[in-house]
Amino acid sequence: MMEETLLNAAEAFALPYYQEPARAYHNTAHVRSMLEALEVRGVLTVPLALAVWGHDLIYDARAGDNEERSAAAFDRWLASREAASGLRAEVRALILATKHVAPPATRAAALLVDADLAILGASPANFAAYDAAIRQEYSHVPALLYRGGRKRVLRGFLDRDRIYTTPEFAALEEQARANLSGAVGRR
Repeated sequence: MMEETLLNAAEAFALPYYQEPARAYHNTAHVRSMLEALEVRGVLTVPLALAVWGHDLIYDARAGDNEERSAAAFDRWLASREAASGLRAEVRALILATKHVAPPATRAAALLVDADLAILGASPANFAAYDAAIRQEYSHVPALLYRGGRKRVLRGFLDRDRIYTTPEFAALEEQARANLSGAVGRR
């Protein structure tokens, strides 16, 4: 029961952040999609659910430290709820794994990263909507610079041996590669 109370409180705390008007993709729908992706695969745990709520708490398309700031803000909130230090450390590490700069260090981190990247393996229409929403979040970047930068980001995922590292998300690999290849080819 205490876990359910903490999760409900986390949602109430995080919702105002995810409902900020500048968020075209990194919003409540993204969070709920990640939670559902983990739930339907039978792998959603309390630390993962908390990390999902906290991972994009702070989102500024102009900043390069969103995950660090999100982890710190969410950790302060967890501390205010008197969450156990072990849980706080686990959630913080999970949030930082969503920087996507290094292979996930734990199975839980791999599941969270795969859930965060599940949109890459969505239907072509949903992927296109995601791609358009990301462009909207980066509307401050001139088109030419955006195209080059976005192509590098997408190519980075495409160049990996595997986009999804857990068996639970492996079925998305083929569609993700098709979506990414198409997007890279259009840029």
